[in-house]
Amino acid sequence: MFHLVQRCCSHIPLKLQKLTLHRLLQYGRNKTICSSPPSLPLQRVLSRPSRSQLLTQASACVTKAQEFHCSLRCLKKKKPKEPEPQQLGLLRHDMRSLKDSPKPAVYLGLAGLIPFVSVPVIMAIQQTYYPELAFAQMTYGATIVSFLGGVRWGFALPENSPAKPDWMNLGNSIVPPLLAWFAILFKDDLTPAAIMVIIGLGIALHYDLALLPTYPSWFKALRVLLTLVAIFSLVVTLGLMDVYPEKQLSNSASKSK
Repeated sequence: MFHLVQRCCSHIPLKLQKLTLHRLLQYGRNKTICSSPPSLPLQRVLSRPSRSQLLTQASACVTKAQEFHCSLRCLKKKKPKEPEPQQLGLLRHDMRSLKDSPKPAVYLGLAGLIPFVSVPVIMAIQQTYYPELAFAQMTYGATIVSFLGGVRWGFALPENSPAKPDWMNLGNSIVPPLLAWFAILFKDDLTPAAIMVIIGLGIALHYDLALLPTYPSWFKALRVLLTLVAIFSLVVTLGLMDVYPEKQLSNSASKSK
């Protein structure tokens, strides 16, 4: 109620407020004179408060009323802001921004899938498993895993970058190259090598999407697409190892000559 009265009073013109205050002061004077008994001396009646004193008292009352109103507003509990609904999953938000990707990034990214996809396609057409091609695919995958770790360094080093060059960003960027190095050590057995490369691709994707400061949405969508195709190609190559007979590529080349 007080808040409504104050809002109404705030819209009253200044002249009308002064006139109202002047009438209240006159009413206070008349009330003081009339309420004084006739037996009191004239000096006591004439010693009523002056106009300046009444104005001071009135302004003090207004100030106290404003402070009381402000304190009431402060005591009111503010309603907590409802969190904005977040879009879940990459398919709803990030994958939509794939169309905003720069053309050089899209073309170079798709071209980078050729060494991954071409190996199982050649094996499926020839219906033969070539260990040399599988090793080449695994080595290329290890190179890509190392490249993804270096991308984080290049993203964190500029001064205006949202990713700081701290232990979290730079330290975790070393993990993918280490996994790639371990994968190359298993050159005699391509199954654990390919599995190590798949793990490296998955960890690099997890870093870029969830753990470390994020890239632009279009880059995250492109990363998801390229990583899934690369992992799928490695898995198909491992599957063809048990489906088709193994044959050395060098032997087939010598026979053709």
